[in-house]
Amino acid sequence: MTKLQDIVVKEMKVKAHIGSEHEVHEIIHFIKEYVQSHAFIKSLVLGISGGQDSTLTGKLAQLAVEELRKEGRECQFIAVKLPYGVQRDADEVEDALKFIQPDETITVNIKPAVDQSVQSLKDAGIELTDFQRGNEKARERMKVQFSIASNRSGIVIGTDHSAENITGFYTKYGDGAADIAPIFGLNKRQGRQLLQYLNAPKHLYEKVPTADLEDDKPQLPDEEALGVTYDQIDDYLEGKEVPSEAREVIEKHYVRNAHKRELAYNRYTWPKN
Repeated sequence: MTKLQDIVVKEMKVKAHIGSEHEVHEIIHFIKEYVQSHAFIKSLVLGISGGQDSTLTGKLAQLAVEELRKEGRECQFIAVKLPYGVQRDADEVEDALKFIQPDETITVNIKPAVDQSVQSLKDAGIELTDFQRGNEKARERMKVQFSIASNRSGIVIGTDHSAENITGFYTKYGDGAADIAPIFGLNKRQGRQLLQYLNAPKHLYEKVPTADLEDDKPQLPDEEALGVTYDQIDDYLEGKEVPSEAREVIEKHYVRNAHKRELAYNRYTWPKN
């Protein structure tokens, strides 16, 4: 294991092996503990995409609020469908919701807001690329979730896990913004392991991961965009040896996207030389 890999493994908190029952219990306990430490929280809000990460996070959030209610704490889980027009994998979103069984589901079509924002920028002389328009979608989705959370005295749950965090494969202040990130410390295969333990439909955790943000590249697989497989990222995070080419790609992503893992600096927190 290289020196950088050792640093990354410690930072990303991924265990080489996890027990499914224990890990589910620990995540649910964390969510409950956070809610219990903030008197204002009456809801947990999460956008459901139909992919592995939001399906897992949503199920754990729903289980957490059900336990909280049994213990006398008023709290609900709100699942949010956030299509940009017509969502290509809408059936899988519905399958995820049937599995999660959220207390409430809200649908907000982000297309009018995104298109207007893109047009307003264009009118000001700023024409966004397809990739940048994808970031607009991600940020609009998160803006909607925070608006709902504000309206319902709640917090927004993030789906960031360590295989995503290490590569910076998320939009800054978009899907990377949230109040809590319960599944951080898991890699991709461990997320699948927990969904299997929770009896999720197989096609949801075996679905090819995709951010699906770019109009010119619909349903672009994450692995194609990253230039490395999740199995290789997972092995790296578990401290295993990976091919040198894969290690180089992973470490380049980690270094290049370090700014996404940092809070906004001020003149007192900036590390001066």
